[in-house]
Amino acid sequence: MFTGIIKETVKVKEIKTRKNGAVLKLVRPKFKTDIGQSLAVNGVCSTVVKTHPYLQFEYMPETLKCSNINRLKKNDFVNLEPSLKFGATLDGHLVLGHVDAVGKILSVKTEGNSRVFRITIPSGFKKYLMPKGSITVEGVALTVVGARQNFFTVKIIPYTLRHTNLIWKKMENKVNLEFDILAKYLYARK
Repeated sequence: MFTGIIKETVKVKEIKTRKNGAVLKLVRPKFKTDIGQSLAVNGVCSTVVKTHPYLQFEYMPETLKCSNINRLKKNDFVNLEPSLKFGATLDGHLVLGHVDAVGKILSVKTEGNSRVFRITIPSGFKKYLMPKGSITVEGVALTVVGARQNFFTVKIIPYTLRHTNLIWKKMENKVNLEFDILAKYLYARK
């Protein structure tokens, strides 16, 4: 369980994609990490399998199919968030680290001190979006400003831009999306 509040961004050192999965190596973050620990990498719940000399993760085909992990390249920046500790404050929203789909950035515009992103809604996920509802983009907890048939809009404050990899995202980039778990549970009850 995560909150969508990114602790650090780090560079990809290496990624090897194979038919049966992938191995990702990242520059070690400043915060302490242990083998077996869960970290969200661009919103994907990932298990640390090695800590020296780089942080290493292994991914199965299902994860590669649902996320943008297989699109990462050396020197890309990824968002890292350690799992939520029991009793810690919930500063963002409830995030499972189970990426639902990948969206494509349609546009990025500046509005005052914020940046406005329009992102495609993958087929079948529109029902989980509502204005002022929650969404996770690249592991970052955000608020939906609006949702149309094919895209949704989020606005990002300067602090969030400076402390996440969203600052480098531009039109046509593919981003991991996790839709609000509460919306998914409510919709499943109908």
